[in-house]
Amino acid sequence: MTAIVLICTTALFAQKNTIISIETQHNAIALHVGEDLRVSTVYFGAKLKDTSEYKFVHAMYRRGDDYSGILNAVYTPAGSRNLVEPAIEVTHSNGNTSLDLQFVSSAVEKTDANVSTTSLLLRDPAYALEVSLYFKVYYKEDVIEQWAVVANKEKGTVTMQKFASANLYLTADQYWLKQFHGDWAKEMQPEVTRLTPGIKVLDSKLGTRAHLYQPPTFMVSLDKPATEDEGKVLLGQLEWSGNFKVDLEVDPLNNLRLIAGINPFASEYALKPNQHFETPAFVFTFSDKGTGEASRNLHRWARSYKLYDGNGSRMTLLNNWESTFFNFNEPILSDLLKDTKKLGVDVFLLDDGWFGNNYPRDNDRAGLGDWQENVKKLPHGIGYLVKEAQNNGVKFGIWVEPEMVNPKSDLYLKHPEWVIKQPNREEHLYRNQLVLDLSNPKVQDFVFGILDNLFTKNPDLAFIKWDCNAVIYNAYSSFLDKQSQLYVDYVKGLYKVLDRVRAKYGKVEMMLCSGGGGRVDYGALKYFNEFWLSDNTDPLERIFIQYEYSYFYPAISHSNHVTDWGKQPLKYRVDVAMMGKLGFDIVVSKLSPKDLEFAQKAVKTYDSIKNIIWHGDLYRLADPHENSFASLMYVNDSKDKAVMFNYLTSNRYGNGTLSPIKLKGLNPDKKYKLREINIYQESRFGNRSNNTYSGNYLMTVGYNPVVNANRTSVILEIEEAK
Repeated sequence: MTAIVLICTTALFAQKNTIISIETQHNAIALHVGEDLRVSTVYFGAKLKDTSEYKFVHAMYRRGDDYSGILNAVYTPAGSRNLVEPAIEVTHSNGNTSLDLQFVSSAVEKTDANVSTTSLLLRDPAYALEVSLYFKVYYKEDVIEQWAVVANKEKGTVTMQKFASANLYLTADQYWLKQFHGDWAKEMQPEVTRLTPGIKVLDSKLGTRAHLYQPPTFMVSLDKPATEDEGKVLLGQLEWSGNFKVDLEVDPLNNLRLIAGINPFASEYALKPNQHFETPAFVFTFSDKGTGEASRNLHRWARSYKLYDGNGSRMTLLNNWESTFFNFNEPILSDLLKDTKKLGVDVFLLDDGWFGNNYPRDNDRAGLGDWQENVKKLPHGIGYLVKEAQNNGVKFGIWVEPEMVNPKSDLYLKHPEWVIKQPNREEHLYRNQLVLDLSNPKVQDFVFGILDNLFTKNPDLAFIKWDCNAVIYNAYSSFLDKQSQLYVDYVKGLYKVLDRVRAKYGKVEMMLCSGGGGRVDYGALKYFNEFWLSDNTDPLERIFIQYEYSYFYPAISHSNHVTDWGKQPLKYRVDVAMMGKLGFDIVVSKLSPKDLEFAQKAVKTYDSIKNIIWHGDLYRLADPHENSFASLMYVNDSKDKAVMFNYLTSNRYGNGTLSPIKLKGLNPDKKYKLREINIYQESRFGNRSNNTYSGNYLMTVGYNPVVNANRTSVILEIEEAK
């Protein structure tokens, strides 16, 4: 691990009436320390060449008077003079509800040539309460993570009613929000609206599976809605797997106050003397060249710094869920292991239904919590299947949902105090299950033990699918004294378990699943190699879902499976799944000889292009919401190889690619040869496959992949002509 070296620490007296600039390669946040020692944001946007000029910016705006003097506070406290949405709200040990934060000192810690952290120490002059703000800069990626640490140095308990991670201040004539909403099988539905005076709130109160209706990802465009290649835009997300809240307030001076953090709903948090609380990070990137550049910034950051093994490789797999559901036994699984080898993928994943004896897991109404192999289905245990997989030259993975419990289980009967449920209230189930109380260290030990026991008995297990299907109803912990801390301490407990899992089983690939995309955030993804985007695997629907997820998450993290959902041909289903990390959930034995041959060749084709998809830069070329087709491409670092995906998304008469599509990300001075790949039947598109084109031509004039009702999906491999 690289040591953190202290670059400089600037004292209080040297910082009055001066600027603290936080800069990435292209962007900057400028903070001003006033004579009254209050810190304000005076600039956010493209970096100026002369940092001394940031001090002039604020005076250029004549939008009216800020009578409070703290509308642009770097971390707005509640009480005292504040009249707008606060970033922090506390009650002191003596019952006082006001807070004033004044500058004490700042420092910069440099991790390496690319990563540094600027910290600001703020203190209430009347109370011994401190807030430290951190801005972690990833210079080349133009990404910043921001978080806060609240420290109680009073003699009594301080109660926090709100404790945000970030408080940004943006200036423009207009502000446009692109948010996402959805439900099970309808994830990442986009919505673009203009932000007007008042507060727009994005939040979740679900406890677990917090992103079911509203993900913590969003975009804010300045002046006008950003396009893929034009416009000023911020992409942001809270790195937290529980309840979150984002306040977007257009203030009386027509500036945008963006406050993001843990949702304070039912989450009042107590700090005893000498205790501190660290908020999760809010990660964001800004681009004045559109959403494409912003998302590529975020992808590069995620692969290198956040996603688990983001620059590594992934295994293709065959899952049994849609083949068998709960209805399987040892012989059936043995045949599926042979099909895994036949298909040519790397790992077989055994899904739900393998456990429970007194309450066998034959459906989703029983068994959760009882993680022993079902002796009727698997008389020789998981170990037998792991060996069978090895005998077939493939690896073995398994599904777990360790945070949950069915009332019909031995665990529920033995430890009802481990279950989140209100006393004297009727239980209300979600998918016939309840949530275990991960704020309780004993429950954390139990959940870790589920994984630990599996690996102890079966050290060759190679893949884990971690599911989380229920939300929290009737929130109550028999372990906690202060019930309002449950929503926060649950997530902290989850992370403690995952820390232990990764410390001991760091090489095992893990998929993050939550009834689909119900828990997709960078707080969780630092533990997981990939995530399950949606249970909706209809390839037409997946194009839209995968396209929207692509703004925030790199393709290597997208777990896409070929299934029997939808009425599209096998080639279309496979082509869509290739946009990310390819997997299968089909009955291989029921494929026709021609389909089987195609699928086997497709796996080999994917192996030849997967590194470009996983590690290349993504360029979105045609939005399916705006066209009758979708198009996107991945380009490697040296710009000598690329892969272009094209899909018909509406088959009305005459729809398709009537004009050439302009490619992106290539070297204009290089010559390229295009070749259609993953072809179901031997066909070509005229003699164009023998032509070469300059990068300038392909990005200026474009190329028509000829997508229409007869050619519904086309993948093109693009290589430099040597």
